[in-house]
This record gives sequence, structure tokens and C-alpha cells, in this order.
Amino acid sequence: MTRNDSGVIAVLDEVTALVPVLRESGIEGEERRWIPDENIELLEKAGVFRLAVPRRFGGLGVPVADQAAVLNEIARADSATGWVSMIWVSSSWVPSLFPEQAQEEVYAAGAVRVSTGFTPSGTLTAGTAADTETADSGSGSGVPSDYTLDGSWKWISGSRGADWAVLAALLTGPDGTPVPYAALVPFSALSVADDWYSSAGAGTGSSTVTAAGVTVPAHRVLPLADVLAGGDYAFVPYFMAQGAAAYIGMAKGAYERFLERLPGRGITYTSWTDQSQSPLTQIQVAVAANKIEAADALQERWLRRLQEHADAGTQPDLAERAAARGRAAYAVQLAKEAVDELFEAGGASVILRDEPLQRFHRDIRGLSLHALFTFTTNQEVHGRAILGLAPDTPFL
Repeated sequence: MTRNDSGVIAVLDEVTALVPVLRESGIEGEERRWIPDENIELLEKAGVFRLAVPRRFGGLGVPVADQAAVLNEIARADSATGWVSMIWVSSSWVPSLFPEQAQEEVYAAGAVRVSTGFTPSGTLTAGTAADTETADSGSGSGVPSDYTLDGSWKWISGSRGADWAVLAALLTGPDGTPVPYAALVPFSALSVADDWYSSAGAGTGSSTVTAAGVTVPAHRVLPLADVLAGGDYAFVPYFMAQGAAAYIGMAKGAYERFLERLPGRGITYTSWTDQSQSPLTQIQVAVAANKIEAADALQERWLRRLQEHADAGTQPDLAERAAARGRAAYAVQLAKEAVDELFEAGGASVILRDEPLQRFHRDIRGLSLHALFTFTTNQEVHGRAILGLAPDTPFL
């Protein structure tokens, strides 16, 4: 942690104190397919949703490693709450890439919850000719005064409690070529379907979001390439780092729960009356601990490099961006393998619904299928960069 920032330390301390409450809420989150409102209120009060908001708007604007430490702690308590918090915090930085007017609108309250959908499954239509003429007469830029957004976006995590959405949509250019753009839209203008039924990440409320003829002013529309280019941080490496923090937090939560339930346990149908005395268990817990430690080390190295670029006002080159994807995904893989190890060592009772360890196991395995965190895809991107080949993806 950054020890000269008492605000950040206070947030982390408050979140740590909330761990028992958040962990207890896991079953309720799964039943309602959305994290409890109390979790959101507690995290809001702790200052979590001000972490990435610029300081000039009343946010904490803290370094990325400090944000990751808080997200890690939330996910250690409850995987669904950790995942949603990661989405909201990492996405709340995105509006700072938009024009000043948009920033003032989004950050008016000092804390904000932003969900994102970067698959361009919507369309943007430029304003009417009259609108364009009005814009031309004012600035001569030829930029429409507003756009119309239509479309649906699946799997929008946190959609049931977010304030704003950043949604990718295609805008047809003058030559007829569709170009991906990002539209910044208040959730009050969107509809959220009650369609999130899943075996993993059940509490994340990752519902389908729909825009039907939503007017979006020009100051809240940017080319998607500009968003991916980033500002203080490179966006995709930043998001990968935040995501890895959540996965590693889940692994830490599973590890702690495994140790909590170990005393007094034997190994059924064997002579072991104390499982901790079994060499197999000793090996399993050590392997899990070291995989988590290795994931943390990979993460720490990249967080430091990302912050060095931000402090220097520079951006990572393509090779570094590809490496960020490869290393973050490798850290996620290590975290997932650690939880697998602990789940296998947990005995049959680990499958009971009120046992948090099984929820960590289901959630980390399911959420690791997220396209941006898929292990093989990210190793391919990283490997291409190592071999001097083009990354073959704009998501760097």
C-alpha cells in the first residue's frame, strides 16, 4: 500500500473489517442472482467506489496497486461482490477519457459505479441534418450534436446497481465502413433484463442491457480506439491488472477457508483422524499456497510497471501491453489451479451449498472463462509479441 495516503489505508481497513459480513452474504447473492444491496451500501460508505475517480471530482484517484489491493480484499470475502466491485472500479476510470462536460456529469457525486460492454453489438446513428448544421454553425467541425444508440449487450456485470454504462456500438462512417465507438450512457436510459441464470458468478447480476433509441450527446461519444489507447493508464493492461486482483483474492479466500475448516477433520475411510497430519494434504496446501504467492508476484511486477508509466506520463509499447495480458492471465491460471487443489483436498462435505469454498471454486472456474482473461488466448497474444509477430488483436 501507499503508506502516505491515509485515505487509501482507511478504505482497505474498512473493507477488511467487512470480510465476515461479505462472506456470509454469498448464499443470498446466489439466490437473488445479485449481490445484496447491503454489500453495495457498505462498500460505498467505505469509499470503494471513489478509488479510481479523479481527485478533482472528490475521488481518491489512488495508484493502481492500491486499487488492486482493495479489490483483492473484497474478492477474498465473496467472489461475486469482488467481481462486481472490480468491474465498477476499473470502469469508473473510463469516463475520465471523455470530454470535460461528460466527466462533470458522471463524477458529480464523487463516487460512481460504471459497467461496461466492449463488444460492439449496438449501433450509433448520427443526428439529423438539422442537428449537424447546428453543430457546424457553432464550431465548423461537422460533428453531430447528438447520436441515437440502439442495441443489446449481454453479460453486463453489475448492471443491476450501476450508475453509468460504457457501451461499444458501430457507427457507419462517410465511406460506409462501420467503426466501433464507445457511448457513455446513464443506466436510467437503459433497460436491464432479468435473464442472468448461471452456475458460476451467479451473484454478479450480469444481465442483458438494451438501448432503444437512446439519445447520446456528442460529448459522450468517443472512438473505441481512443478508449483502448487509455489516458494515465493503458486501458486493457489496467483492466487486466484489476481483474487479476479479483481472481487472486478469490484464491486467497478459498485458501483461508480451507485452513479454517481443517482442525478436527479426518480423512474418511482411512486411518487419518487428523487430516493435517497427512503428507498428501501437506503437499496440496503447500502447492496451493505457492501458486497464490507466484500469482501475487507476477501481479506486483506488472502493477509497478504500469504505475511507472503513469507517473512518467508514458504508455507501454505493444510488447509490454501483450506481456500484461499474458502475465495477468497466467496469474489467473495459477489462482484457479490453487483453488482446484484446495477443493480436491476438501472432502465430500465441501460441495454443500452453505460452504464458501465450493462457491469460490465454481466462481473462479466460471469467471476465468471471460474472453479477456482466457489463458490460452492471452498466452498466444504474449507469445506472438515475444516472437516479433503482430498481436492480431486491437485489445491491447
